[in-house]
Amino acid sequence: MEKQTIKLGLLGFGTVGTGVVRIIQAHQEDLQKQTGLGIEITKILVQDAEKSRNISSMEGKLTTDAAEILGDPEIEVIVEVIGGIHPAKEFIMEALDRGKHIVTANKDLMALHGAEILKKAQDKGCDVFYEASVAGGIPILRALVEGFASDRITKMMGIVNGTTNYILSKMSQEGAQYADVLKEAQALGYAEANPTSDVEGFDAARKMAILATLGFRVPMKLEDVDVKGISSVSKEDIAYGKQLGYEVKLLGIARRDGEAIEVSVQPTMIPKSHPLASVNGVFNAVYVHGEAVGETMFYGPGAGELPTATAVVSDLVTVVKNRKLGVNGRGMVAPYKEKVLKDDEQKLSKYFLRIVVADRRGVLAQITQLLADKNISLEQVIQQPYNNDGEAELIMITHLSSKRDMDGVLADMEQMDIVTKVKSCYRVEGGEQK
Repeated sequence: MEKQTIKLGLLGFGTVGTGVVRIIQAHQEDLQKQTGLGIEITKILVQDAEKSRNISSMEGKLTTDAAEILGDPEIEVIVEVIGGIHPAKEFIMEALDRGKHIVTANKDLMALHGAEILKKAQDKGCDVFYEASVAGGIPILRALVEGFASDRITKMMGIVNGTTNYILSKMSQEGAQYADVLKEAQALGYAEANPTSDVEGFDAARKMAILATLGFRVPMKLEDVDVKGISSVSKEDIAYGKQLGYEVKLLGIARRDGEAIEVSVQPTMIPKSHPLASVNGVFNAVYVHGEAVGETMFYGPGAGELPTATAVVSDLVTVVKNRKLGVNGRGMVAPYKEKVLKDDEQKLSKYFLRIVVADRRGVLAQITQLLADKNISLEQVIQQPYNNDGEAELIMITHLSSKRDMDGVLADMEQMDIVTKVKSCYRVEGGEQK
């Protein structure tokens, strides 16, 4: 007789784990109607079983010993929300060896070891789902795998880190400096005491590696992503960007031209008319371009207890439905295409440049000649007095150029007597590429 309840073990009982328990408890009837089975949380791995928790019906379910969960033959699904690489990877690999299905919110683990985990799951006939690892409550991974299954994705562009988006939004709206807004974000709990992973772009890079792997079906690694954070972005950069018609966002961009791929995370000037330019605060959004469907955008909360837990439980529902149908492990598509990365000559973009130069006749002509020598032309130029020491500030938007040529220009500028300092160089998304 078909059993009426599926049992799961929860690894981790922090913010997201608590949200998962709350949703399962509150929506038990709806979940049973959707899946045809009850969902029972059998055991929860915690660090301190005696800690007071503001959630009911946990008596006898808490354990500090992972073996009680991984070794329980009645537990069919493991939900991992402890985060980090170790011991999360070891727990997941052991669970797969024992034939258990996996739902995880662990972006670090999936970005670094996702291909290995998915291969193990295929070999064992198990499901591994990780929707919550990229954009909280936004169902972007399922959309890439299922919604775009008949299309060919050529570009994904996203705001996938709420901390940096909050900081840049506040800087834009209030004209504040980066350091001041970072302190405010830390006080409000939007930024960690050590914010390096967020503000230097590493968190977003992990998410873009996952998106590129799924969207392009290639085994992207974290080291394949070009990364630059927001710590050098100033209120002056943002003000000049506005003057030129742009907002500054930390954008992850994954682009495919033919079979050649580039993935990067950088502060980017984006036209005010683009939908991503109006995504503010801690919200996330991912813009996807497919050859058949054209342009689509997914928007919503990128973090938090219930948004992230909602994505976890959604994956859990899929596992249970697959079990009911007897198709666990058959729906996953591990990366199967050869990875071909663009070189710097193939990476094309417009650029925002802000430099301090000597304020004298002929300087602009020398700068434009340097750019011309590197096959770069200018779309917009602003010249402003810089200080009382005979210097001026040049703010420029280039036409499309290669990363190789722009790197050459920056190196040459550092050697020019007329250039006091290269203050800023950011990518510009201007609609010239899809």
